[in-house]
Amino acid sequence: MSLISTLARLEAVSTGRAQPVATVRHRHLSDRPLVFVPLTTAGEAGAPLGALVGTDRDAPRLLVVPQPRDRDLRFAFLAELADVVLPYVDAYAEVVEAAERTETDPETGKRVKVEVDLCADAPQLIVPSRGGIELVRLLGRSMRFRRTAEQDPEAPYPAPPRVPLLGRWLTHFGERARVPGSSLLLAMTDVLGRHWATGQSTLEDQHLGALLAWIDPPEGLTGAEAALRAELERDAQGQLTCPPAGPATDPAFDNKLLAPAIERYDRARTALAAAEDGLEADDRLGALTAAEQEIRDLVLSRTLPTWQRVWQGLDLLRELPEGAHVDERWTRDRWSFTGHRDRVLAGEPPQPRRDDAVTAANKLATREREQARLEAQEALDDPLVMAGRRLSGEAFAGEVTDVVMAYSEGKRPSPRPLVTVRTDDRPHLGERTKVYRSLGGKPQSAEFAGAEEDGAYVVLRVLDKMGRGKEPEPGSVPEKGDRVCFTLFEHEQRGGAKLPDPEETPWTHGGPPGEATLEAADPVTAEDVL
Repeated sequence: MSLISTLARLEAVSTGRAQPVATVRHRHLSDRPLVFVPLTTAGEAGAPLGALVGTDRDAPRLLVVPQPRDRDLRFAFLAELADVVLPYVDAYAEVVEAAERTETDPETGKRVKVEVDLCADAPQLIVPSRGGIELVRLLGRSMRFRRTAEQDPEAPYPAPPRVPLLGRWLTHFGERARVPGSSLLLAMTDVLGRHWATGQSTLEDQHLGALLAWIDPPEGLTGAEAALRAELERDAQGQLTCPPAGPATDPAFDNKLLAPAIERYDRARTALAAAEDGLEADDRLGALTAAEQEIRDLVLSRTLPTWQRVWQGLDLLRELPEGAHVDERWTRDRWSFTGHRDRVLAGEPPQPRRDDAVTAANKLATREREQARLEAQEALDDPLVMAGRRLSGEAFAGEVTDVVMAYSEGKRPSPRPLVTVRTDDRPHLGERTKVYRSLGGKPQSAEFAGAEEDGAYVVLRVLDKMGRGKEPEPGSVPEKGDRVCFTLFEHEQRGGAKLPDPEETPWTHGGPPGEATLEAADPVTAEDVL
């Protein structure tokens, strides 16, 4: 946690209201996001209970599993979910634009530019909290290996036709959520927590109702009072007035309301199966329908408040202007989405349960690189974030007090002007330490050449971005009186060493792989079927 964040939390405690830790929005928000508010059954991590899903805040679609342990009902739920999610995804997959990409020519081995299709936009899935992201990943894993009746007529318990495809897409969303700066799958609590600091712990910030209570408390209450009410207040039935954001449910709800309702549903279903004539079956079907409707009403009562709070969070975030580098990161999300679309259309098998050594190393390197890139870009986009880096000695700002023209030694001297900056910051500068500033959206590097008056004046030697002439191009060198900001961290991250192809990976690192085989679905257990 940066010093700025710590100070903001202290101020939030003092003022009773969350304090901003960003002046711009650092995540992309789609004009038409798909909001997904899921609930799971207590003690059954992969057994969905229900969900609200949709792109219209006033018309969410309610999906419910009346008996979460029934495989057929779970598959029906997943099929309904696929009917909502896949058309939303397909709408973005069909609209493309021409783009250039650098690829390796298989014949010459050289890097060449090729024209490819890039999806003009990408879908965005928003869940209430981190638990929702984990559930998306879990659902993807449980579905993508399922076999349909068309794929394998002899498969026991075949999945509905579009369920495996939904699993592949949810897996992609879940994997992309692990890439720092990605916005394909967002947890509302994480995004709000990135832009506001509350007077409670980061663990308590995972309660969406409490987090919003700090950011936008009701009139007459402080953030702490409103958050406490959101966490603990119960109605006359002993139920929380602000239900958890899920996917886990409140034990009081499970024990007092949900369990009896499911038991009544089971009894009604058993009675219907035992009906001996049509008239009796009609009566018992009505009882079963009423029992199912009761469960639907219960699930709606737990998910609708969270649904409304997710949209409230979106409204708060949209009030912030978008950061300058957000669109660049969203473009990488579009490339990722386009690549997965192409793999699906090409008929490639689902993502494996475990990555091979090369794929895992590439993923780790990508996440490390994107984390460093995200931290640098957020600082460049946001003065408040940059202030935190300045306080930690990773950047400094000040006024240019002197510029002395100097040149490099050699047959063709190049300009190397010495710029003196007066600063109140205390950067961690050593001999010939490189520093960087943003010049026209590109990083210009300089090196530390000395300090005067106990570090109050920093002398820098500018190294590049001055043109190819003997004299620097206009505007490429700071002038006396200019306000400048230099960082000790690089603005653009370099790629790491190239890893061998999977077929060239030594056996000590999991290769070379054998023939690709289609992974089987998880084995059926006694809990899967009643």
